[in-house]
Amino acid sequence: MLTGLVFNLQRYSIHDGPGIRTTVFLKGCPLCCAWCHNPEGISPRPELVVVESRCAGCGECRRACPFGDSVSGAGALPAHPEQCQLCGACVEACPTGARQMIGRTMTVPEVLREILKDRIFFETSGGGITFSGGEPLLQPHFLCALLEAGRAHGLHTVLDTTGFGCTEHLLAAAALSDLVLYDLKAFDETRHRALTGVSNRGIRENLQALDRAHRNVWIRLPVVPGFNDDLEELKRIADFVAGLRSVTLVNLLPFHRTALHKWKRLGLAHALEGVPAPSAEFMERAAETFTRMGLKTKAGG
Repeated sequence: MLTGLVFNLQRYSIHDGPGIRTTVFLKGCPLCCAWCHNPEGISPRPELVVVESRCAGCGECRRACPFGDSVSGAGALPAHPEQCQLCGACVEACPTGARQMIGRTMTVPEVLREILKDRIFFETSGGGITFSGGEPLLQPHFLCALLEAGRAHGLHTVLDTTGFGCTEHLLAAAALSDLVLYDLKAFDETRHRALTGVSNRGIRENLQALDRAHRNVWIRLPVVPGFNDDLEELKRIADFVAGLRSVTLVNLLPFHRTALHKWKRLGLAHALEGVPAPSAEFMERAAETFTRMGLKTKAGG
């Protein structure tokens, strides 16, 4: 049976498309954005994290671990021991829930059963299901099967993508989506590569291909001070987007650091830790850059 790796299933989501939605986060992403608010979705493999504030230091994790005796120290195991094989024994043994496995293998029916529990909220709010990540296009067959299952139950479907991936996979998933949320992070390729790790040439080309095939695309642009927030760069993005016929909304998302604790739990450094959030006044000016081009624009989530 077809399976995929899911790292979160978020209910009552109101920022991932219209109405009240259930967002399914698929694990794995080819980008490594310095501001990523879901860093636990970057790796395509399961990961173990420890919520230090919950740890009681009881040592149950060490006793349950097949390699516990070989890990130096006493009490609780460290978050990322070299010997760890992600068997999950320490997670099951932890009495406080301090140790958590991020990413679990699920089948399409398993995911659908969870989604359908929220159907009453979709029907009353005009919502539905959104498939996000990570980058859902990294699991194209699982993604399309999920979209098909959702549509078979009459649910409104949304694809949330970075656009970095196989054009064929993007268009196949988009054909099963009532709405596509498409990330644009910068127009300048050098800037894009500096803070995401990849070129944006394919992303722009994929967006143009999507524009020819779809009729309902929302552009989502994270506004990051010092990276893509100068008005010249925003104007270049606005000019590009204004040339697309399928864009029905531009959503400007102000940078924030609320995911900093996630990076720390994963043992990763947050490259933009000292960067401030853009002001409300600046977000209004940024929005004007797009509205002047005749684009319906919303600043904020």
